[in-house]
Amino acid sequence: MPSAETTRASAHEPELVRPTREDGVAANGSELFGGPIGRRALLGTSWWTPVRVIALVAIGMFALGMVQKLPCYDGAWFFGASSQYTHACYSDIPHLYQGRGFADGLVPYFDKIPGDMQYLEYPVLTGVFMEVAAWLTPGGGSIQHQEQIYWMVNAGMLMVCAAVIAVCTARTHRRRPWDGLLVALAPAFALTATINWDLLAVALLAAAMLMWSRGRVLAFGVLIGLATAAKFYPFLVLGPLFLLCWRAGRWREFGTALLGAVGAWLVVNLPVMYFAPEGWAKFYSFSHDRGVDFGSVFLFISQWLKITITPDAANNWALVMMVLACVGLTVLTLTSPRRPRFAQLAFLIVAVFILTNKVYSPQYVLWLVPLAALARPRWRDFLIWQACEVTYFLGIWLYLAYTTSGDAHKGLPTDGYQVAILVHLVGTLYLCAVVVRDIFMPERDPVRRAGDDDPSGGVLDESEDVFVLGAAAHPPRHAAHFEGPQVEWGSRPAPVGEGSP
Repeated sequence: MPSAETTRASAHEPELVRPTREDGVAANGSELFGGPIGRRALLGTSWWTPVRVIALVAIGMFALGMVQKLPCYDGAWFFGASSQYTHACYSDIPHLYQGRGFADGLVPYFDKIPGDMQYLEYPVLTGVFMEVAAWLTPGGGSIQHQEQIYWMVNAGMLMVCAAVIAVCTARTHRRRPWDGLLVALAPAFALTATINWDLLAVALLAAAMLMWSRGRVLAFGVLIGLATAAKFYPFLVLGPLFLLCWRAGRWREFGTALLGAVGAWLVVNLPVMYFAPEGWAKFYSFSHDRGVDFGSVFLFISQWLKITITPDAANNWALVMMVLACVGLTVLTLTSPRRPRFAQLAFLIVAVFILTNKVYSPQYVLWLVPLAALARPRWRDFLIWQACEVTYFLGIWLYLAYTTSGDAHKGLPTDGYQVAILVHLVGTLYLCAVVVRDIFMPERDPVRRAGDDDPSGGVLDESEDVFVLGAAAHPPRHAAHFEGPQVEWGSRPAPVGEGSP
């Protein structure tokens, strides 16, 4: 009979990276569940695979996030100007059920909404998601009861999205499924999951990253197009992909992905664009015309210096900062000693977009969580960043409680809210700095130290460079050399089977 040390789930499956063996925080945290896995553990024989465990943990954390909204569900959404803020349980979902005409059966983008907004200010695929939830919400009873049911229906649909995100993240890096726990256990993820409908776009982008890692280029493009039809930001990852394909000479694959993305976006948008152009354009005009808003660096500067920043000025400065960041990423990609991993650049471009935006709603952290888990799978850095985001989550609601409670002044004054914004900005910049350091010093990258090149890179993984600049060009180098067990940066550990972290 073979020993437990040599038993493997399958001879052709790659050995898994165990966080409790290489990550001190993960090892210490595992003491709650019996400690790090031992070298004689019998692995690969249980129904409880990493992906299944992560999916269930994600669902459980999502459910806890729903429980956190209980004070609002029981009345704070409907009674009292500031109670939904003092309980930190605000959600757009119940308010927009009536506020955007779903309670009255109005068709998004086609029917005008009473009031100043006139049309639904969300991208088309998100509008479809909202409308489907409205169809599943039974009529009758008070409007409060209908709004409660509408939130619950949306929460159920968003829970599916959360599970998809966790599973896709766990499967993107074949040898690192346990990195999906970073997503599943992220406190800011659970707290913000049901504030708005962002999880739809996040799930589509997570699925796209999985498809690219498997070499399914067209499927990646289609999912990017659908994600962009649900939220504006996912198309940004095509920029880093262009740079990586430029360095690796993978023009055909990039062209296929781009065509798939454009085609999928047009399929969703063209019908509404043609039959309801004014309603379709509302999202874009609203995004352009809205003023400096909560959480942004512009609000921090305007409050700190006591100046007014107009929407046009904010748009122009945001564009300038974004262009400069893109130039920086181009230089970083083409001059780094080793081609950056796709997940690293995807995280950086989305983080820059968030940092330079006119508004930072607390649920925007959802955009970064799965990308951060792939870009920097280290619990210490991830938790530092999450602590900053939870601080901002509490800060925004306490500030709104202060501004809506009249003379009672319940909550956080402006000076305190500025500190919360600064904590959010510093936390995000910290994680960006660590990722940039990993790019310049690949031996510090946890993924590459474990012996991989770019497991989320798909056709880029182990590809040779064809265009580099600066020191990286002397002499020309491969992205990685996999001759035998050694790679250029780090080496693979001894084979083990699939199972516990």
